[in-house]
Amino acid sequence: MNFMPVVLWSDALVFLLLAACSAVTWYVRRHEHLLLPWRRVAQNSVAMASLLVLSLFLLVGGLDTLHYRVALQDKNGGETVYSPEVLSVFDKLVEPLRLHTEKTYSAPLAVMLYAKESMTDAQGRVVREYPRLQYGGAHLSDAAQRDGDVVKRALLGALAGLLAAAVLLWLMRVKRRAQIVAALVIAALIGMTMNLAAVYHVLGTDKVGQDVLYLALKSIRTGLIIGTVTTLVTLPLALFLGVAAGYFRGWVDDVIQYVYTVLSSIPSVLLIAAAVLMMQVTIDTHPGWFDTAAARADLRLVFLCLILGMTSWTGLCRLLRGETLKLREMEYIQAAQSFGVSSMRILSRHIMPNVMHIILIALVMDFSALVLAEAVLSYVGVGVDPSMISFGTMINGARLEMAREPMVWWALAAAFGFMLVLVLAANLFADAVRDAFDPRLNRT
Repeated sequence: MNFMPVVLWSDALVFLLLAACSAVTWYVRRHEHLLLPWRRVAQNSVAMASLLVLSLFLLVGGLDTLHYRVALQDKNGGETVYSPEVLSVFDKLVEPLRLHTEKTYSAPLAVMLYAKESMTDAQGRVVREYPRLQYGGAHLSDAAQRDGDVVKRALLGALAGLLAAAVLLWLMRVKRRAQIVAALVIAALIGMTMNLAAVYHVLGTDKVGQDVLYLALKSIRTGLIIGTVTTLVTLPLALFLGVAAGYFRGWVDDVIQYVYTVLSSIPSVLLIAAAVLMMQVTIDTHPGWFDTAAARADLRLVFLCLILGMTSWTGLCRLLRGETLKLREMEYIQAAQSFGVSSMRILSRHIMPNVMHIILIALVMDFSALVLAEAVLSYVGVGVDPSMISFGTMINGARLEMAREPMVWWALAAAFGFMLVLVLAANLFADAVRDAFDPRLNRT
């Protein structure tokens, strides 16, 4: 084969999470009482618009999770040798963005470098001028043609996006105005960006000439991994311990309260930093464990997810304990206990459905918090590996760029903009899920 599939640790966890979500979806579709709240979510126009935005982020993250290594032309004694660079399907789809690098900084949609260089003019004199970019706007014979070309390509791209969205909406028989407007706006933006990105650096380039749009899109997977895989650790701990503490009370409640109170009293940033540094020392002392740099960086990402999960379950556990304490005193719970119904059946049939809205809203809100936490941790140097592209590493790299003259602002703006859209869409969808699953709001 011309390539070798590669499954990183984070890829395996994502596949496990997808399998779990598929199993839950299959189970929910077979039970009408579980399907009803999701139908309420589907009737919420804001939720559907937010879900559309989240689906685009998930699509990019999913394509960036399918990894492979390309076979090299040189063979070692007939044995195929593969490149040490690990690529993804997303890298292949946006290969021009990845390969078209410039010398250094360039502003969004620029055709010139952001810094002057010494050049020799037609008369042989050395002058300081802004040189043309190698790829950005290279199709233009004169830099003065840029403005008209940008407007033309933006309009054509937006028109193509609107046309494609209109056909899809017609085929899917979508009739709600809010969903139609959201889909058309998103399609126009995507079409405009794709048409411009073919010949320009839409969000500029960074210090080493990499396309900032490519870096921002690559950061999506890291944010999604941090926000979703961490729930594999957080949810079981918080659910089991919180419900057990609230229902059984007594010494069980005392022990669980003691554990999460002690854990909450430790500054989370210091605990995470200490764990990450110890893990990094272990990785540095065992270089033979990894055959590629991507595998090394990925293991650090997985350990960061585990560490964040071990330190972020206490809040949800406390919420579930309080809600279970209240539900335990309800008349139907006491009646079930009087009839001799087992504790496990009471927990599964009566307690769990009535705390599901808390679990869902907390998980989605925690997702937003974890995406932001990754940016903060990477900014202070205890987050993902520096070689891994993420919103935090982009912000950390833009720290010194903001202090230079002239200021380089687009890397920070791109990371901030993508994070804002991702977190805002997740929060709006979480509000709709909470309203649909909260039994106190749906007693009709």
